Amino acid sequence: MRNRFDPAGWARDLGLGARFAVTGGRQGWTRTVLTAVGVGLGVALLLLAAAVPSILDNRRDRGQARQVVSLSEELKAGPRTFLYTGGDTEWRGQDIVGSLLRAEGSRPPAPPGVSAMPRPGEMVVSPALRDLLRRDGNDVLRERFADYRIVGTVGDEGLLGPAELVYVAGSDRLTEQNAQRTDHFGNDGEGEPMSAVLILLAVMVCVVLLMPVAIFVGTAVRFGGEQRDRRLAALRLVGADLRMTHRIAAGESLVGALLGLAVGCAIFLVGREFVGSVTVWDINVFPSDVAPHPTLAALIAVAVPACAVLVTLLALRGITIEPLGVVRGGTPRRRRLWWRLALPALGFGLLLPLVGGVSYQADTDLNTYQVAAGAVLVLVGVTALLPWLVEGFVNRFRGGPLSWQLAIRRLQLSSGTAARTVSGVTVAVAGAVAIQMLFAGVQDDFEKDTGHDANDPRIGFSRGVTDSADATGTISAIRATPGTRDVVARVRATIGKAGITDRKMENAPVEELFIADCTSLRTYYDLGSCEDGDVFRSGLPSSSFAKPGAAVDVTPPGYGDTSKEHLWTVPATARTVAPRADAPDDVVQGILATPSAVPIGDLADPWLIIDLNTDPAVRDSVERVRNTAIRTDPGAAVVVYASIERNERFEDIQTGLFVGATVTLLLIGASMVVTQLEQLRDRRRLLSVLVAFGTRRTTLACSILWQTAIPVVIGLTLSLVGGAALGVVLLKMVDRPVQDWSALVPMVGIGAGVIALVTLVSLPPLWRMMRPEGLRTE
Repeated sequence: MRNRFDPAGWARDLGLGARFAVTGGRQGWTRTVLTAVGVGLGVALLLLAAAVPSILDNRRDRGQARQVVSLSEELKAGPRTFLYTGGDTEWRGQDIVGSLLRAEGSRPPAPPGVSAMPRPGEMVVSPALRDLLRRDGNDVLRERFADYRIVGTVGDEGLLGPAELVYVAGSDRLTEQNAQRTDHFGNDGEGEPMSAVLILLAVMVCVVLLMPVAIFVGTAVRFGGEQRDRRLAALRLVGADLRMTHRIAAGESLVGALLGLAVGCAIFLVGREFVGSVTVWDINVFPSDVAPHPTLAALIAVAVPACAVLVTLLALRGITIEPLGVVRGGTPRRRRLWWRLALPALGFGLLLPLVGGVSYQADTDLNTYQVAAGAVLVLVGVTALLPWLVEGFVNRFRGGPLSWQLAIRRLQLSSGTAARTVSGVTVAVAGAVAIQMLFAGVQDDFEKDTGHDANDPRIGFSRGVTDSADATGTISAIRATPGTRDVVARVRATIGKAGITDRKMENAPVEELFIADCTSLRTYYDLGSCEDGDVFRSGLPSSSFAKPGAAVDVTPPGYGDTSKEHLWTVPATARTVAPRADAPDDVVQGILATPSAVPIGDLADPWLIIDLNTDPAVRDSVERVRNTAIRTDPGAAVVVYASIERNERFEDIQTGLFVGATVTLLLIGASMVVTQLEQLRDRRRLLSVLVAFGTRRTTLACSILWQTAIPVVIGLTLSLVGGAALGVVLLKMVDRPVQDWSALVPMVGIGAGVIALVTLVSLPPLWRMMRPEGLRTE
């Protein structure tokens, strides 16, 4: 009798299994190839997930390297100093990142990705922006950059991705008043820390996206299980014992898993070369960025084969392999329920202590391992319950149409296989339901109402001005732009209390000053009579220093030239007026003056703000406004108003979920097609026999549909219940109620749609497998 722990014997048994995997004829090769493809799809996505830290780090490093951080005001012009202002703009919804530079010395540093700082009138652009400028129909965009001559291309180190639109231009219009001085590029700061809620969202996104991958890898290594079990029974007939057959099966699965690793690496490497040409949810990266973290890659290389062997050995525990065959015809042992319920109970047990303990503060600690482990256990428990529910459901049915009876009988004999087919979708939908509930519950906390609605002006323009002529010229240029209408302009400045001798005083009393003509002021206030030279007060408390007849400082401490105060007297005739009900919040309170009442040139940092609408009949009217803004002032800002302003990190995490969900759904569909084809291949002889005995093909097709539909309905119902329970606990952790139960419906619909599509794709192979050729055997 062979020693149970004989290493040489184990090696021989594993080697024999490996030989069966690669020399088992057409059927053996087919099973191995299907296993390799199924595992390979999972490995490719795992490698992509392992590359996410590298992608984020590389994009962050390049983004910080091209940032310009202003230094202290004491920095004087020198050989390496330069002036900088942002020149970001948009083109038909696409962001264009711009930098305007002016060298002050002979040795200014070069921006990342650029060989030398461009001189005034020169511009260096990214390849994507260069192609966009050359494209037909973009004349308005070319007009925007007509003052610059393209002299080069921004290299990869100056871009976040190959599709990013970037330009770096030299401008002699920059001054110390409208730009900032510095002597280097780069920001070494680590940025603002994430709040515990955002960390919770990120952890849940990772769990939800990677769990289906693990399920699919475990399912793929069980392809062709019935054929393998029959071969093992033949080995028992020639003298192999039970442990030897298990080692042979492990060796066979190990080969499939190792080939799957190779296939996954190949898919990953080939796909990585094309990643630069794909933009998903505004995310675009360089192929070199997609590099798996070495530790995570090594873990995948070890975990996937180990998972294959473990799943195979666990599957063989429920099968009796004897020399005369595999015992499957008897009544199978009832699946145990206790451990399937224990898994989600343990998961909720890990999550419940965190209820109410996840704060929005950035310095709040969150045990990410506890959260991840709890969520994983809940989702695994939901998946583990599926075979038990399918088995209990189908064992209670008798009779019905022939297609129904064929489907029920097949499910009664192999309910586990049917459950495994949809288990990936079950865990994906359950996780998606939970994360969607969490996103919906906390969304309002990461959104801010901007105060603009559909009736407000669509576009806002703003820039710093020097005097009345500068402001008037800008307003005229905006009004002359084709497609603009309803132009309302105001100059905003800050005034302070007179008599403050400490010119460095912080938090000095201040009020807002608005300068506009009577027509513009009437847009926001109920003025009554108004003439140029009039002054009004709106919303100021009785304790305000800006009373009629009082002197105020138009250059208060902290604003502009603060070396001495510049006094202006509020006219004693200043009337108090009320703002209109629809007036924006930023113009409700302050001193209102018409242009001749206050010299704009005397004010500290006067800022021109223009609200306007555009004529939808004029093509690219918004883009023409942006052109006017750049011609007027390179640093001018043009904003298309939105009613909601969202937190950027919240948007990044949500974008990551959408990107990952898209890739995961593709994997789900591809893996389910492979699984379905493998099951049909194993049954092709049986299908051919049934057709030969007169069974209609439509009956068999309906039975296949029933076999898929029953586990699908049970799985989606289970995922809905389990996902909703997990979502409620996650919301309790952040102390938020359930906002919208209807958000669950799309997730279930997407899961059902994926399975329906896979079933339809599998019908053509089903028709081919029911041909008489399927009766042939060796």
